[in-house]
Amino acid sequence: MIASDRPLRIGVACYPTFGGSGAVAADLACALAARGHEVHVISYATPVRFEPGPGLTFHEVDVSSYPLFKFPPYEMALSSRLSDVALRHGLDVIHAHYAVPHSVAAYLAREIVGRERLRVVTTLHGTDITLIGSDPAYRPMTRFALRRSDAVTAVSEYLRDETRRVVCDDCRIRVIGNFVDAERFHPRLRGAGRARYARPAEKLLVHASNFRPVKRVADVVKIFALTARALPARLVMAGEGPERATAERVAAELGVADRVSFVGAVSDVERLLANADAFLLPSDGESFGLAALEALACGTPVVGARAGGLPEVVTDGVDGVLEAVGACEAMAARLVDLLRAPEAWARAGAAGRAKVERFFRSELVVPVYEAVYREALAD
Repeated sequence: MIASDRPLRIGVACYPTFGGSGAVAADLACALAARGHEVHVISYATPVRFEPGPGLTFHEVDVSSYPLFKFPPYEMALSSRLSDVALRHGLDVIHAHYAVPHSVAAYLAREIVGRERLRVVTTLHGTDITLIGSDPAYRPMTRFALRRSDAVTAVSEYLRDETRRVVCDDCRIRVIGNFVDAERFHPRLRGAGRARYARPAEKLLVHASNFRPVKRVADVVKIFALTARALPARLVMAGEGPERATAERVAAELGVADRVSFVGAVSDVERLLANADAFLLPSDGESFGLAALEALACGTPVVGARAGGLPEVVTDGVDGVLEAVGACEAMAARLVDLLRAPEAWARAGAAGRAKVERFFRSELVVPVYEAVYREALAD
């Protein structure tokens, strides 16, 4: 039995890439360390948002290549690394972010270490269920890993329901929404450095993602092009990914390439979001929409698709605009109306900020994860 007030030793397994699951995992690790826990982050590279500090250690997974293997066996290397860190540092819990391969690897590590000494908590983030976990090739292993986890959480009600529908209908899944550092992402940053991105007379539209197909980056450019016909505007695309070339091609075809900037991974994304007049996220399957939440925290209205878990973050007509997937004309028309009405735009920004302060601050959400860890350890 773990004393209820004893700091925990927590392992965090995650992807290090620019995207929701890696960002949430890194932010959670930093927040847990700041609350006095000993946190060990395990991945094949340093996560984008990982900030070294007291109580926080990064462990790299080394993957060996042998001629016998067509593909490097990352899952085996990760399992070995997790069990090694767990034994050497006496971990209480491994928190696996993204089911494949982290939940499976955490299960194997727990089998090596022994369940009496280690618990596994799995957090589902989206495409680990809607894309990979639902694939017949991966579904049995994903279902097995979820059933063997000591606790399973999902970032939205939508994702919980999808997981039960396509992967594990009898799994107990607790919904814990994503969170944001409300002091880092704040409207007070507006004006600082805006000239880096747009001229004074231009409206600044922003998109930030990992540029995967689900993000519909071509729609982002189309919405911008339609908006730019009505008023001076500029679009900043932050992030990297496989669909960047598609976005660049569409921008050229629509004649707006000179007003679209691709800036890669941005270290101070909070300043970019705070200076935006709108954040565009027309994805066809956001499981939550962390970037949208960060935009709301900065007082920036969000324009997106009424799909997945985004309606749990953005309230249509209150702090943003939601239309059907692919309805670029409707999104652009409503965005233009909002941008032309300063008072309505200000109300939307204030409403988004108020929502974050009431429901999504890290100070409110991180203790919920702590409770999940302690409940798993008490079982």
